[in-house]
Amino acid sequence: MLDTKIIAVDFDGTIVEDAYPGIGKPQLFAFETLKRLQNDGHRLILWTYRHGRKLDEAVAFCKENGIEFYAVNATFPNEVFEGKESRKIGADIFIDDRNIGGFPGWGNIYQQLTKEEAPNLKGTKKSIFSRLFK
Repeated sequence: MLDTKIIAVDFDGTIVEDAYPGIGKPQLFAFETLKRLQNDGHRLILWTYRHGRKLDEAVAFCKENGIEFYAVNATFPNEVFEGKESRKIGADIFIDDRNIGGFPGWGNIYQQLTKEEAPNLKGTKKSIFSRLFK
């Protein structure tokens, strides 16, 4: 049985190139990897500095690209932040471009989390995605 995790993922510089307050281009294989992680049973939390309209834009952009999050800037859906508790969310793993050592790329993240080779996402021929994981 797969050990599922709650994974908090940053938006700017991680899912998309950093273009704040705008929305940058998607990082190479970000959405493909996030979809695969969701399909594997992991719960994804969008964990970002964005709020208000800018947060709504980021959530909508992800939804347009096939990702709906378990929660957004919260530990669980519908969590109410009243300012009386810590703003820190609970997750097993945090993926952020500001990690020590920088952002390792979605290929490395997939391999680290699944301990397996990347799936072939484009049919029977080896895709660029598959070759990046070797």
